[in-house]
Formats: sequence, C-alpha cells, structure tokens
Amino acid sequence: MARKESITIQNILDTAFLMTREEGFRNATARKVAAKAGCSTQPIFRVYKNMEELSEAVYLKAIDFFRDYYDLYPCTSSVPFVNLGMAYIAFAREEKNLFQLLFLSDVSYKKSLYEILNGSSGNVVAEINAAKEAGCKDAGGMFMKMWIFIHGIAGMSLTGDYDLSDVETKGLLEQSYQSFAS
Repeated sequence: MARKESITIQNILDTAFLMTREEGFRNATARKVAAKAGCSTQPIFRVYKNMEELSEAVYLKAIDFFRDYYDLYPCTSSVPFVNLGMAYIAFAREEKNLFQLLFLSDVSYKKSLYEILNGSSGNVVAEINAAKEAGCKDAGGMFMKMWIFIHGIAGMSLTGDYDLSDVETKGLLEQSYQSFAS
C-alpha cells in the first residue's frame, strides 16, 4: 500500500503564501517554506518543478487575495475611483508585503497592473464607465490622474509617511476627482 502524502500541494502553497504575507516574497525560500511546513524540501520539489513555479503560484494567489480584499471592501462613495482608491490604500497599509509584491516589485508573471486591478469583475472598467455617466469627457485620462494620486498615497501609507484617517482620505480623493474634472 502506498504511503499517504502528509504534505500536499495546498499545504506548500498556503505555507509559502503565509510566509510571503508575513516576511516578504524574497524570504519564502524552499528551505524556509519546508521548515515552516514541517517537512524537507523534497515534497516541494515533488509537486513543483522549481521555486520559480512555486513563486508564480504564490503570486497568483496574492492576486486572488487582493481581488477578494477589494470585493469585500465597503463602498462608501458614489464618486468614481474613490472606492477603488480607498481599498488600494487600505491594502497597502494592511498587507504591506503583498502590496509590495503586486504593485511595487519587478515580479509580474505576465500580469499587468491593469489586469490585477481590473480583475474578473471589470473593476477599473466599471469605474471608468461611472465617470463617463457622471459627465466626465475623458474618463480614461481621469483614471490616470486619479491613479497617480491614489498610488502616491498608497506608497506613502506603506512607508508610514501618510497619517490621514480614512474619512480624511476619502474626502481628499473626492476633492481630487472634482478638481481634476474642472
């Protein structure tokens, strides 16, 4: 009778993802993942060809995690791009290592920033359409202006250089949208 596998592909992926969340993507090495999972490196390389393959799986799981985070983030503004911005900024503040992996690293596995943000639900497209419906003549250009502003706040939040409350941030994003629309 064959021995039952005690360390599964899901155990390995979950362990590597958790390590990425806690310690950063570059720190999830084969030896560290194996130690945290309570096994040797052999089970890792039995289910993954190499660490690059595991890293890509972690990256894709991080994208799914961000999309779930965004989908569950409360929508409190009717102004286009504000809810997207609030979720993105909160993600930077609360999930620093995942934010760095997805939005500040050179790792991409052929996924663009737009693909990550837009998601399967068409988040960015929906925001651009909302801007058009609100009378914005250049909704794509508005997205770029807002995105530069949103990403700047998220970066400052990540480094601890941003200390405005969520209420103040929401107001700032809404004011920015109105200013850019003028």
